Amino acid sequence: MTPPTLDIHIQNKTSSSNVSAYITGQALNHNNHVVLVKSDGKSLYYPESPSEILQPLKEDCAIPLGRPGSTTTVTIPQIAGGRIWFSVDSRLTFLLNPGPAVVEPSVSNPTDPSINAKWGFCEFTYNSSQLYANISYVDFVSLPIAMGLVPGAGPEQVVQGLKEDGLERICTGLMAQGGDWEKLIFKADGKNLRVLSPNNAIVMNQGNLFRGYYDAYVNEAWSKYAKCPLTVDTQAEWGKVEGRVHGDELKFDKVGASFNKPSTGDIFGCSSGPFANNAGAAGPLTARISAALNRSTLLDNDSHPHKEKVENYYQHQVTNHYARLVHEANKDGRGYAFPYDDVAPGGGGIDQSGFVSDGNPKTFTVIVG
Repeated sequence: MTPPTLDIHIQNKTSSSNVSAYITGQALNHNNHVVLVKSDGKSLYYPESPSEILQPLKEDCAIPLGRPGSTTTVTIPQIAGGRIWFSVDSRLTFLLNPGPAVVEPSVSNPTDPSINAKWGFCEFTYNSSQLYANISYVDFVSLPIAMGLVPGAGPEQVVQGLKEDGLERICTGLMAQGGDWEKLIFKADGKNLRVLSPNNAIVMNQGNLFRGYYDAYVNEAWSKYAKCPLTVDTQAEWGKVEGRVHGDELKFDKVGASFNKPSTGDIFGCSSGPFANNAGAAGPLTARISAALNRSTLLDNDSHPHKEKVENYYQHQVTNHYARLVHEANKDGRGYAFPYDDVAPGGGGIDQSGFVSDGNPKTFTVIVG
């Protein structure tokens, strides 16, 4: 049983003295009500439901982090779906819709008030059982964010985050890749500000990117598994299940799940088309099949994810080059680069997602910059 509150130590390692943090989520001990931490880093703001959309917050929730090298301690209640947001040299705009629901800053909406701001976030859940936190590049890459957790027992857990020049490395790699990959780069004032994930870049470009990009790879995979079975370890109650392609459907008859050929958008987003149904065994099957497609390992072997090796990820010419470059640009190669980047081989496979967790957290530190 964790305590009702948790201190988070936030270090400003940017070169700016104008860095703000914001904390949002759902308060588990307050009927899952939307909650934000106020600017003092400890008082809580439970916004009322407005009568109209896009209404401003009634409290200042920008937590100043102080000069470079300083540490600011904030206190949070038990929160689900939490995010710690950071903005450098400007403030972020959060709005309210009826519900209430927080309208968060968006990198795929050109009219968003924060579109030209330098910002990023990490994610966490703190409940009665544990603290779980991770750095996320599922939406975009911008600021370096790292974290460390001292657990109740065992060694410190660390996620090192982006290299100092990580964003520029990713941009250089995308330019070298060419084609639509270059269009993931978002500039402000002529400088690289962030890199969008393929999924968000497709949204921002009205669906006009990466059309048919994965089609040949998917056709080859479906052709292969029409001739031999694909074995997927759900790493859950269903154990290992076999699938075969019949027509255009990859069917796992034992568990009543099937998958039509996914489009490129389905693969990058992992939640549409054949991956929209996550009920029962379809959930872990979706995770493992979409991970193998993003990493372009589905053709490499017929048993997933156990026969996969990290060094073989992203080696096919048709792959998620954003995810490849993001992992290469991180100091320890870790961080969610697509929604199911936490899929790993059993038996101590290397984690790719960049998380820390413990049921008895002693010290939790988040570093920006």
